[in-house]
Amino acid sequence: MDSWEIVIVGGGPAGLMAATRAAMHGKQTLLLEKNSRPGIKILMSGGTRCNLTHLVANDREIVEAFGSSGRFLFSSLAAFGPQDLIDLMESEGVPTKIEHETGKVFPVSDRAKDVLTVLLRRLQKSGCALAMEEPLQDIYSHENGFRLVTPKRTIFAQKILLATGGQSYPACGTTGDGYRWASLLKHSVIPPRTALVPVTTPAAWVTELQGITIPDVFVRVIEPSSKAGSKPRCLASRRGSFLFTHFGLSGPAVLDVSRAISGHPQPKTLILDCDFLPDLKAEKLEAIIAAECTSDGQRQVENILNRWFPRRFSDTVFQQAQVSPQCPGSEFSKTHRRQLIQTIKQLAIPVSGTLGFRKAEVTAGGVSLDEVDSRTMQSKIVPGLYIAGELLDLDGPIGGYNFQAAFSTGYLAGESM
Repeated sequence: MDSWEIVIVGGGPAGLMAATRAAMHGKQTLLLEKNSRPGIKILMSGGTRCNLTHLVANDREIVEAFGSSGRFLFSSLAAFGPQDLIDLMESEGVPTKIEHETGKVFPVSDRAKDVLTVLLRRLQKSGCALAMEEPLQDIYSHENGFRLVTPKRTIFAQKILLATGGQSYPACGTTGDGYRWASLLKHSVIPPRTALVPVTTPAAWVTELQGITIPDVFVRVIEPSSKAGSKPRCLASRRGSFLFTHFGLSGPAVLDVSRAISGHPQPKTLILDCDFLPDLKAEKLEAIIAAECTSDGQRQVENILNRWFPRRFSDTVFQQAQVSPQCPGSEFSKTHRRQLIQTIKQLAIPVSGTLGFRKAEVTAGGVSLDEVDSRTMQSKIVPGLYIAGELLDLDGPIGGYNFQAAFSTGYLAGESM
């Protein structure tokens, strides 16, 4: 039976970081990876560009981005924050750049493989043993540590870290195995659901607009009132880029509110309420449109929206507003203007669901944060068990936040083990 001080289960960002740190401190460390190579999700991230982290003035901005669960990250970010990650990459010969319009941080090369190369090189230098194509099958706890069973052997470990990821992009090997092991070790698991996932709709007019991007849209997920006299409820909101696709909707604004849809018991009752000109108040927009109409009363109003939108989308807005784009400006009444403005500012798109885990960037839900010590990543229930990364009930918005959380919690776990 193989015996190790530390066994890390999962070779994603959290596992790679933790294994390297533990081995650098002289601990006899083994990293178990089920795939033929580690870091597959890193290679896929950011459209193969790898959005490492997010530009922030201080760590509190990362914490706030995660909402109520963000305070769990204070200690891990203090140990290894965004600037530490950037400095690490730079010191290893991978310069980074910032997309100033989004705050996202990428390698200058736009190649995710450069990031993975750094992580694997550091892992090798640390002296950590790497076992690939060796999935964990069973895990048992006893008073002196843990017994782990793989298809190839039985392993004894004094301490272990579960860093298996969630269920998003299961083709990467993240098939939710860690939830079962955490449950076997008496941990509570918040039911996993998709986050940062494209949204589907039954509206045919939406899919006819596939390929069109509107750069700035304010999106709200609305739950219609279920009782007479009660008001509709806003479940989530976000402002950002918005993409029409062949199946429905995507883009940062949609992805960021998608967890409210996947977590709802009846997603088909929900609607996306969209403001396609969030910088313009309705009154100002009406004044602009009225001025356009009076400047040339004979000109048809079909071109009136072209200053803001692509032609195909403008045509759809007129259609949804039930206003003729061939109407001369002189005949475009106040009622017509308000119908058009309401469509632009409050277009309701019905929801049918999401594309599920196979297309989700992140998993919401996971091991309860109440049962993990945020100062060390050690279980409060099982001594010697550590949990980090996406396996935790911790998910943030698009833009590198989730990778940063994985790197930070993995780093802190490796330091603490």
